[in-house]
Amino acid sequence: MSRPLTVRQQHVFDFIVKTMNDYGYPPTRAEIAKALGFRSPNAAEEHLRALERKGAIRIIRHTSRGIRLPNQEGADAPDTAPAANDSTDTGTSGLPIIGEVAAGSPILAAEHIDRYCPLPAEYFTPKADYLLRVRGLSMKDIGILEGDLLAVHRTERVRDGQIVVARLEDEVTVKRFKRDGHQVTLLAENSDFAPIEIDLRTQQLDIEGVGVGVIRGGSGQALG
Repeated sequence: MSRPLTVRQQHVFDFIVKTMNDYGYPPTRAEIAKALGFRSPNAAEEHLRALERKGAIRIIRHTSRGIRLPNQEGADAPDTAPAANDSTDTGTSGLPIIGEVAAGSPILAAEHIDRYCPLPAEYFTPKADYLLRVRGLSMKDIGILEGDLLAVHRTERVRDGQIVVARLEDEVTVKRFKRDGHQVTLLAENSDFAPIEIDLRTQQLDIEGVGVGVIRGGSGQALG
C-alpha cells in the first residue's frame, strides 16, 4: 500500500476484506454502498478508485465483483472471461462445465460434463473446481440467471449466508444457506420461490460446493 488511507477508505477496505473472508468473494458496489451508508453505488465506486490509486486493491473492469487484493492468489488473472458460448476446448483442460446432473451420481461424473472452459481456476477466490449451468430463476434477484455459469469451489464447509450447490434427495439446487441447529433452510433469491426446509435428523443434505462467481450466459462477462 503506497499511501495511507483516509478513515472512510479504511472502512471500505475493511468491509471488502471481511466480505471476502466471510463469503469467499468480494462485495458489489451496491453492497458496499448499503453497508456503509453511501447514497449510491457511484459513491462506493469513487472510494474503490481511490483505494486502487493507493495500491490497496486492484479493480478488474466491467465486472460486478471485480475487486482483488494485491497479495490475493489469482490477482493477475485476465480481466474478462472467455465467452461462454465461444470458449469450447477440444481437450480436457480448463474448468469442466456441468449440465444436467443425474440422480445419485457424482456431480463431476464424466457424463455430466458438457465441455471445458479454458478459464484458470485461480480466476476466482477461492479457486473454482467447476462451472455449473444454472437452471431456472430462483436466484435472479442477486443476478444469477437462467443459462449463467456458476463457478463453484468444492467444499463441504459452509457458512450462513453463502450461496451453495446442495444435493437434496438426488436433486441439485443453488440456494443461499442458513442453519439453526439441525434445521437447514435453503433460501431462494426470488419471492416467487418458497424456502426449502431440511431437518438433518431425518433428511439427507449434501453440500457440493459454494458459489464463488458467475459467468453471464453467452456474454463472456465474469462476475467474479
